[in-house]
Amino acid sequence: MDVEFLEPQSLQDAIAMAKARGSAARFIAGGTDLIIQARKSGTWPATVINLQRLTTLGEIKVSDRNYSFGSLVTHRQIESDARFAGGLQALQESACVIGGHQVRNVATVGGNICNASPAADMVPILLCLNAEVSLAGPNGSRVIPLAEFTQGPRKTQRASDEVMTEIIFSAPARKFASAFLKGGRRRAMEISIVAMAGVVSASADGKLTDVRLAMGAAGPKAIRLADAEKFLEGKTPSKAVLEEVGRLAAAAATPIDDVRASASFRRHLAAVYARRVVEISWNRISEVRNDRSAA
Repeated sequence: MDVEFLEPQSLQDAIAMAKARGSAARFIAGGTDLIIQARKSGTWPATVINLQRLTTLGEIKVSDRNYSFGSLVTHRQIESDARFAGGLQALQESACVIGGHQVRNVATVGGNICNASPAADMVPILLCLNAEVSLAGPNGSRVIPLAEFTQGPRKTQRASDEVMTEIIFSAPARKFASAFLKGGRRRAMEISIVAMAGVVSASADGKLTDVRLAMGAAGPKAIRLADAEKFLEGKTPSKAVLEEVGRLAAAAATPIDDVRASASFRRHLAAVYARRVVEISWNRISEVRNDRSAA
């Protein structure tokens, strides 16, 4: 099959090309997901619109506590950026388990989100950070919370002629720390069985506050664990508290049985990882230097 391959020089060119070709066109950034899906299904899109020449979409911008990833930012960029070595450590922990070195050098955050895999490793920590995504299309730009953007497996709110341009989030106001854990059948280059991310802050009297937990690969899309977050608010981690967090995480999971793991094992892993992510994040608060709550 012949595939039309286009390389727009500007964002407006990309949008115009997609609008003219309708649903027959596919944007690619790194292309790592598209190639696997096309080889597996034997079906290629009629038109591929390569966004790699839109270099401004490959920038990471940091201002005060506000962060912006262009949609073409690669996982390798995040993995190697020292600005994420403190409270935002979970971003690097999730980026560095995506594929191998070759994949992370080309696979993009925007592509990972738009692919809408339930097992997308960057999504849980971005949910914890209340990230929003910016889309540009023929009718202008719009911003959508990431939690609403992904609607289910391979389903998003993006129209076929809209380009994801940016992922935006703010760091928590208090002193905080984060953690990410991923379970797979092997240690490298594996799709998650369960992924868990957490961001926790400490109050002045040493209690958990502004607790954020998100889980991936245990349902049709990654989700925040609202019941567990509410339960943890104002508490200090203890064995009993962490056991309850695990129970609430397992209860929120809606996993499937597949070749990688059974649903029951995924629920068990969700409980274990929820406990560990809270414990690790809490222990890291004393190590990170990001306390500007009194500034």
